[in-house]
Amino acid sequence: MSGPPPGQPMGPPPPTPEALAVANFLKNSELKPRTSILGGKRVDMFKVKRAIRALESPAYAKAQAKKNSHLPPVTNRQEAEMAFLLLPRHMMALRVQKVEAQAEDHGDHSHAKPKRVKGQWNVQIVPQQAAGDDMYYVWFYEGPQWKRTIIGVGVLVLLLGIVMFPLWPAVLRLGVWYLSMGMLGLLGLFFLMAIFRLILFIITMFVVPPGLWLYPNLFEDVGFFDSFRPVWAWEKTKEEKKKKKKRKHSHSHAAKVNTPGMLPTPSGNDVHMNFSGQHVQTAQGMQPRVEEVFDE
Repeated sequence: MSGPPPGQPMGPPPPTPEALAVANFLKNSELKPRTSILGGKRVDMFKVKRAIRALESPAYAKAQAKKNSHLPPVTNRQEAEMAFLLLPRHMMALRVQKVEAQAEDHGDHSHAKPKRVKGQWNVQIVPQQAAGDDMYYVWFYEGPQWKRTIIGVGVLVLLLGIVMFPLWPAVLRLGVWYLSMGMLGLLGLFFLMAIFRLILFIITMFVVPPGLWLYPNLFEDVGFFDSFRPVWAWEKTKEEKKKKKKRKHSHSHAAKVNTPGMLPTPSGNDVHMNFSGQHVQTAQGMQPRVEEVFDE
């Protein structure tokens, strides 16, 4: 049987239909991925417990029951972990852990930590590929490429349509002009409303302190409809702001006290791999090493 040339490591086995089916299902599931940095590149990272939850969901059972489905059956936690571990065995997703970025040496031997982008962690691959709830994995499998092809063709058609705008029929060009005028009118109305609410607040701040805000959530980080709810509200006094700050601080302190200091023991299998791509060993019930837990 032919194999790799002598002295070269064996590559990962090609994905099986079952592994591809599990990867495609999880890719289309709500895993709430977050962006992280691995080797200087951005990757999508997700938590194992969300993947296990998706594999144990009714949607997975419905998809698995379909004819010609390659999804492995999942009836308990152990089978869900076995299905999930198809991903690291075929190098489609690998377990990672957070690492602290090292400070650059500028000659003063400073050990200060550099600033990091909020929500983005520097991560590195962990040799022990397990399926504990609080463990994190990053995707190396990009999924089917037909979606990218459709998006690329759509962008190309849109650009050609914009370039050929002078050749459009007169009715379509007139419709685009009316649409653009309508968008400019909405934008101008938004600026007028923002100026009016500021003037109203300044007036009411002196007449009926502490002042009245029209659409107080207009510039808050909320949804579109929530930006216009409530219609009006009084400006919060310093005492109210202090009480809110103390309440938030007490909640965060209670959360820190209740945070466990050790990862739970995974109930399934641990997959040990060397990252030249060769599968080495599958062991039953091995303990993961203790590491710092970083939440979403």
